Amino acid sequence: MVPQGDADLRPHGRLLTQTRHFVIFNPASGRGRGRRRIAEYRALLTDAIPGVAFGATTRPGEERDLAERAVDDGYHVIVAVGGDGTWSNVADRLVASGRDDVALGILPSGTGNDFGRNFGYDPRRPADAVAVLAAGHTRAIDVGRVDTLSASEHAPDRAEPRHFLNLIGFGFDIAVIDGAAGARFLRGELLYKLTALQQLFRFAGVTVQARARGGQERSGRFLMLTVSNGRFFGGGFPIAPDATVDDGRLHACMIGDAPPLTRLKLFNLAERGRHVRSERVEILDDSGFTLTFDEPPRFEMDGDVRRSATKQIEVRSLPGALRVVAPAPDA
Repeated sequence: MVPQGDADLRPHGRLLTQTRHFVIFNPASGRGRGRRRIAEYRALLTDAIPGVAFGATTRPGEERDLAERAVDDGYHVIVAVGGDGTWSNVADRLVASGRDDVALGILPSGTGNDFGRNFGYDPRRPADAVAVLAAGHTRAIDVGRVDTLSASEHAPDRAEPRHFLNLIGFGFDIAVIDGAAGARFLRGELLYKLTALQQLFRFAGVTVQARARGGQERSGRFLMLTVSNGRFFGGGFPIAPDATVDDGRLHACMIGDAPPLTRLKLFNLAERGRHVRSERVEILDDSGFTLTFDEPPRFEMDGDVRRSATKQIEVRSLPGALRVVAPAPDA
């Protein structure tokens, strides 16, 4: 997606010129961190980008509506301030618009911020993220698409296909999100890790049949199945170590079910990306997958819990479908 007035074509990206920026804040992101960051980001953005405009969500998922209005109003860069869920909701609307003159900007202020790790963003350094946005370099990336109808638990009556930026996850992933939902004092990586340790001893596993477009097929009972566009998940775990956001592939990581102590060992290995060496772990990469479950599954999409309308889920990669403001290759 190349903004109008774009100039300075480069091998790995483009430089935005003559652009209008619309910034969407999600005050609820990061368990309240998003609200605390608004004043800081507003000041940085106002200093760095002339004529920047702002909006904020008042309910879950409202960033989708704000993004659609911003596109209709002629903004060239739609900036999402939050975490993976906020970024994903905005990206979905940009890709769905079919426009080739709009780019996504991301500023980290959420819980996981896993998609931002693909570009080296550090949530502790907001000024650096704003500097990248102001510099205006963009690159084309892939997005994933779940063609099967599913609905967010925030909007159960809105079943639809959906694009995602980072990953979809089944099984243990959902158990951890459910377990973390009631936490009052923890957040970020520490919250995920402690909740995950609890669920390693509680989660019963999930039965899945996974078929890649290229013909490979695996089935059985798994601790977890993730289908990744990006490399990271769960607050920095390199769950798909070889994935990049522009390789035109999705990476399905299948972790076989195991006794609790073996699960704990796998969890520790996954923190450093070494889980792939285990005989209980296999990663298939392909342009798409068909996943079949015993019943319509609940699953995570970029941090948002959704429920499929059917037992079978179709997911595929859309290569180069979105342009994102990102650090220049030599930055």
